[in-house]
Amino acid sequence: MSKPRPSSPRPSSSPARNRLSSVANAARVLKSFSASNLTWGVADLAGHLGLSTSSTHRILSTLADEGILDQDPATGRYRMGLTAFDMVAAMPKQRTLHEAVLVSMTELRARTGETVQVGVLDGREVVYVERLESPHTLRVFTELGRRAPAHRTGSGKAILAFLPSRQRESILDDWQLDTATEHTITSTDELREQFKVIRRNGYAENRQESELGVVSVAAPIRNETGSAVASLSLAGPSERMDPNRVRYAEAVVVLARAVSRQMGWQGSQK
Repeated sequence: MSKPRPSSPRPSSSPARNRLSSVANAARVLKSFSASNLTWGVADLAGHLGLSTSSTHRILSTLADEGILDQDPATGRYRMGLTAFDMVAAMPKQRTLHEAVLVSMTELRARTGETVQVGVLDGREVVYVERLESPHTLRVFTELGRRAPAHRTGSGKAILAFLPSRQRESILDDWQLDTATEHTITSTDELREQFKVIRRNGYAENRQESELGVVSVAAPIRNETGSAVASLSLAGPSERMDPNRVRYAEAVVVLARAVSRQMGWQGSQK
């Protein structure tokens, strides 16, 4: 006859006993990523947190497997992944634009290191009402309240493309498009064709259309009716933006949709 096993101790209700060290360390790892620390290597992060290299590696690998982090195959360093941004969608809905965008803007800047802006449409101009600047020395300088013709900005085109068609056409009617660079769109017919691409891709681009050497990507922020009420954009020097443009656009789209859901949009998650 086997001996009876000793009874297991009753779990303590104290916060210290309920705390899982592995979860706490994973949280510390995630909080180490910021605008000033966009990427981490295993050894550097282990030293920063005072953890063993093996433990840090296991945590990073697990978070990468779950899509919360990405690992650069060339350098082996880790950065925030798109799954982390999509978790923003769990926040309460029907918030004001200012409240809704703050977390997403911070996440986007931490993910990319570039300038993040929120724009709204005023007639045929886009007005930038929120901004987080890039930590880089070489960056795009903008001011809150700055206005720009909507047709030559990613922000403006992202909003226009997702307006109700009648409202959009009333704006396009008799619009004489001004030119800033050789890349600026000068025809409303060309702009209409670009709107089709924007609606298909979910984001708009500004490829040196407003200023030479500056590139941006933007996605619409939509309300409960599905109409664009603002746009979330990422802007930076073309030398940094161009190689990462598609990856950055994916992040902008994910976070703009998360903000839209907080504004009451119930549309497709794709």
